[in-house]
Amino acid sequence: MAMSMSANWLTYYLAEHPAIVNFRWSHTHSWGSTWSFLASSVSLYLALSLLLHLLLLLRRRPVPVGPAPALHSLLMALLSATIFAGALLSSAAEIRDTRWLWRRSRTTPFQWFLCFPLGTRPSGRVFFWSYVFYLSRFLHMLRTFLTILRRRRLSFAQLFNNAALTCVAFLWLEFSQSFQVLAILSATLVYAAVYGYRFWTAIGLPVACFPFVAHCQVVLLGCNLVCHVGVLTLHLVKGGCNGIGAWVFNSVLNGAVLMLFLNFYVKMHLGKKKGVVGGVGIGGVSEARDRDREPSSTLCCGFDVIKEAKEERIVKEKAL
Repeated sequence: MAMSMSANWLTYYLAEHPAIVNFRWSHTHSWGSTWSFLASSVSLYLALSLLLHLLLLLRRRPVPVGPAPALHSLLMALLSATIFAGALLSSAAEIRDTRWLWRRSRTTPFQWFLCFPLGTRPSGRVFFWSYVFYLSRFLHMLRTFLTILRRRRLSFAQLFNNAALTCVAFLWLEFSQSFQVLAILSATLVYAAVYGYRFWTAIGLPVACFPFVAHCQVVLLGCNLVCHVGVLTLHLVKGGCNGIGAWVFNSVLNGAVLMLFLNFYVKMHLGKKKGVVGGVGIGGVSEARDRDREPSSTLCCGFDVIKEAKEERIVKEKAL
């Protein structure tokens, strides 16, 4: 009885609440929904990151940040898990309520996940969680400042990753892009796992005996690639998917990142086979870097892992 009540409570507040059901993406009513806001916020993020980096160059030691990274990881893990649950329950509710309409176009729930029908507007349950995902990108940006304070190091790959992800999440809503539901589900699932792992290690618990974050990235990239092929196939077969222009922009970013990530990932494993790894194992360079990597999504996945994999390979070669 208690479990049933809890399930009903979660379903209501994550999928059936009037604010969720009646959501509509609007430039006048949705905070952060204008092009000017997007441009100014991303520009401010880049400028502040660069300014903080330049100021800390004058300081010889990193700035102590206390438990802030662990708290940020915990917050992002809980938020990501909430978005994942909300998007999943909202998708189920949308399928239940609109299944009768799909029969006319012979659309299945799986096809809807990949390809929104032409004329889809950014309103309703799934777009509410897409909006929450977009807003969560600004919380992701906080990790950049924590990284600069702790290490006095500015990762331009991380800057590009966060800026591009924010822009693409905005395009999802602005153009009602197809495939965004699966992208949000896969990204938030990985975020919940990665940030949960970061919090786990930040409070002193044992690290994994393998590069946990990098393996999550590989799985996510593989699923992402398969889904993009599915979107393109449905677009050609069914006569069009909504927001295909934004999807093309998304695909170009994914293609570039996929090639770069696979290049370094293959080189890293070839180095291990040749014996370059040496004594780097549990608790070594890989895990030390792994616990502070920035998790990515289905859009710009892997830029931070690319950079750190290269650095890790250089460290191992110098150790010979």
